[in-house]
Amino acid sequence: MLLKDKVAVVYGASGPIGGAAARAFAREGARVFLAARSSAAMDQLAEEMRADGRTVETSVVDAREEAAVDAFVDGVVARTGRIDVSFNAIGYGDVQKPLMEISEADFLQPIVTAMRSQFLTTRAAARHMIARRAGVILAFGGGGPQTLPGLGGFKIALDALEGLRRQWAIELGPHGIRVVTLKSGGVPETLPEGFPGRDAIVDGLVASTQLGRGATLADVGDVAAFVASDRARTLTATDVNISCGAIVD
Repeated sequence: MLLKDKVAVVYGASGPIGGAAARAFAREGARVFLAARSSAAMDQLAEEMRADGRTVETSVVDAREEAAVDAFVDGVVARTGRIDVSFNAIGYGDVQKPLMEISEADFLQPIVTAMRSQFLTTRAAARHMIARRAGVILAFGGGGPQTLPGLGGFKIALDALEGLRRQWAIELGPHGIRVVTLKSGGVPETLPEGFPGRDAIVDGLVASTQLGRGATLADVGDVAAFVASDRARTLTATDVNISCGAIVD
């Protein structure tokens, strides 16, 4: 197993991306601690994982709140003695409109949320990883050079995330900590059935790829587990492109 005896925390565990990573981490042997702002979907995920024989625990945590994040991470370490992987997959609450039509608050929302939560969760984990000179910080949603009209502050938030990843990587690298972002260009399965315009959006996502298919949630989990493992020990200060060619580096 890629993550046997590792301890992983997953923020945004009530969402599809966080859930996919949590399942993969647990399948690969990690003890997984789930965190989300609401408990219903997270608790359901935990029940399903436990039914499969996985070791998982849950906590209601707002990844935008410093005290809550620090208390959660300190509590995990107090119970396990370590934290090996921290994966932040929370949603940014973005409002997607053309820049000439969007309000200042809606424009800034995803940028502020991304920077605050990614900074706080990384710092909380790194405090403990530094002592062991090992650890992996993962984030989801890295940007690329392309963009589309009408995204509001969302794409800008993703680009800011890449800047934050570079800064964390250069400061944490000397302590043996790796920092990587995953970028997908969109995962069709994250759009629920009945979502307005779902079929057209999915068709557009697939059409933009070079492989004629989009990344699945299973793909996201598999790659996240590999990048978090020691088999990817040479990967840091970079993004991993799982967009099927929708984003061209």
